[in-house]
Amino acid sequence: MSQGFLIFLMAFLFLLLGYLGVPVAFAIIASVLVVTAFTPVSLASMMTQLFNGMDVEALLAVPFFLLVGELMTSANVTTRMITLSQALIGHVRGGLAQVVTLFSMFFAGVSGSSAADVAVLSRSIGPDMKREGYDPGFIAALIACAATMANLIPPSIMAVVYGATGNVSIGGLFLGGVVPGLLVGFGLMIYSHFFGPVGVRKKRASFGEVSAAVKGAGLPLVIPVIIMGGILSGWFTPTEAGVAAVVYILLVCIPAINRGYFRRLPHDMAMTGLLYSIPLITIAAASAFGWMLAYLRGPAAVSGWIAGMAGNDPVLIMLLLVGLFIIVGDFIDAVPAIIIFMPIILELTQNAAINPVHMGVVIVLTLAFGLITPPYGICLLMASKFTGVGFGRALLASFPIYVVFLGAILFCIYFPEVVLWLPKQFLPQSVGCFKNPSGAGYICP
Repeated sequence: MSQGFLIFLMAFLFLLLGYLGVPVAFAIIASVLVVTAFTPVSLASMMTQLFNGMDVEALLAVPFFLLVGELMTSANVTTRMITLSQALIGHVRGGLAQVVTLFSMFFAGVSGSSAADVAVLSRSIGPDMKREGYDPGFIAALIACAATMANLIPPSIMAVVYGATGNVSIGGLFLGGVVPGLLVGFGLMIYSHFFGPVGVRKKRASFGEVSAAVKGAGLPLVIPVIIMGGILSGWFTPTEAGVAAVVYILLVCIPAINRGYFRRLPHDMAMTGLLYSIPLITIAAASAFGWMLAYLRGPAAVSGWIAGMAGNDPVLIMLLLVGLFIIVGDFIDAVPAIIIFMPIILELTQNAAINPVHMGVVIVLTLAFGLITPPYGICLLMASKFTGVGFGRALLASFPIYVVFLGAILFCIYFPEVVLWLPKQFLPQSVGCFKNPSGAGYICP
């Protein structure tokens, strides 16, 4: 059989099995094994590739970031962050809608998990929004869209997977994700203010109330400082930063805020292991899929097609990749999409001399957008289920908000210097800068 037919067969089987309800990881593995039977590659080699996909040290950061989010949620530490958000911005038009976005920006700096963000917001603020008369479709749409910031504002699990798979600086991706994260956050606030429901106008919090809220949320808000401060100072790798954050929560936050929680600690440890097993087996399966795709020269064909249309124009190449990943993100979860298409991304990044961190930020932002687009749209599905509204109704309410994400994507493509400003300031070597041989400082290409 021709290589093109085998690529088509592998993709067709994966999509067919996925839509029949087979879990994503097993659908990927099954499609790879079927195609392997028509190639000289042995099944033993493919099994080895499955384990090679998981055998990446940087991926150890993922379970610790998941554990941070699980501990914060289960121990009710997040309620103090919600209280702070309400004190700061709850008095403006669409107050609770603004609180959803601001809290998501705070919580994104702690967990890195959109799913955890959706669960917390749906259970804590969702009922209050219903009582104040917010449209249920708008509630689900806003919660889902705000939760995507967990994949942009550091620490981002998606950025960890991208950096580990593509050999790109994870610290650089963390810092590069700050700008798109803030763009999406402020965009959602502006949309909620001018186009969202009015809600119930509340009295502005007094200085004393704001001070009390800041004091109450002070301990949880140290976690982003530990993670990013440790990485930027060179004291921690991303994995070690996750460990340090977990230790801080167990030894400082929980004893000071909720001592009775420790009885639930074994349950949450086990739950985190279960949550980690889902992306881990998917990473293994996607690694095998990507390896077989590369063996069949699929990346060369796709990158050649894109290069044939765009030449070496970095902006046009990134626009075409964004179009590709918007379609891919509609059907595939972000983690396997990153791993499967990484060979294509790397080849185009190198050929067009695009900064790897810039490319990574744009791809992660695009795949985060895929979390709220149909038919996959896992964040939108979760939010609609938790808030008790139909997926179609939540989807209709999401359409206007898509403009915010598309605007952020285009901004990041056309203004790379803004995206890369923070990495250049704090981790210059992560974006290709090198020490000035004739003096202090760095020279950045």
